[in-house]
Amino acid sequence: MGENGDTAEWPVELRGVTESVVTTLGPNGRWNVAALGLFEPTDRNGVTARTWGRTRTWRNFTEREGGYVQFTRDPVDFVDAACSVREEDDPVLDSADAWVRVEVDAVEEGVEGDTQWVEWALSPVESAVERRVVPTTNRGYYAVVEATVAASRLDVPSYDDETLRERLAYFADVVERCGGEREREALDRLRAYTDLSV
Repeated sequence: MGENGDTAEWPVELRGVTESVVTTLGPNGRWNVAALGLFEPTDRNGVTARTWGRTRTWRNFTEREGGYVQFTRDPVDFVDAACSVREEDDPVLDSADAWVRVEVDAVEEGVEGDTQWVEWALSPVESAVERRVVPTTNRGYYAVVEATVAASRLDVPSYDDETLRERLAYFADVVERCGGEREREALDRLRAYTDLSV
């Protein structure tokens, strides 16, 4: 609940799965930065997200019951969040166009393959829009996002590595042809983080 007992609103429309960056407070007092897919509200649930495995986000959600969900167009911040261990002193990234502080509740859990997953209900308690932007479509940016998803599934038994590497090569080509400087820097970081030769 907000300071006046009101629930905050999501600052953006959520459709399908919306990729975001989340910061959660760790035991060292710093904010861990990670990627988090948000599932649009349904008749049964509000906004939900899943954590896979015993990650820092899972631990911090479990122990602190919340965090800051952020919407950024910066592909480098997205790759850093998804593929590296990044910690910050402040919960909101400079690149966030909008953010929402959420409380979380575990609503379901299970195992897929050998990986534990937890589904979390995310309830907004505070939000802000930092920048209003005119949306543009840059194929390179979206290719970075898709490449990051593919890279995160490498070496997971239920996914075929050869198929994922083919996807990565395709997305790398799209980034090289259609991306700008930040998208190419994000691709370079993705290659370094995952030791990829695409």
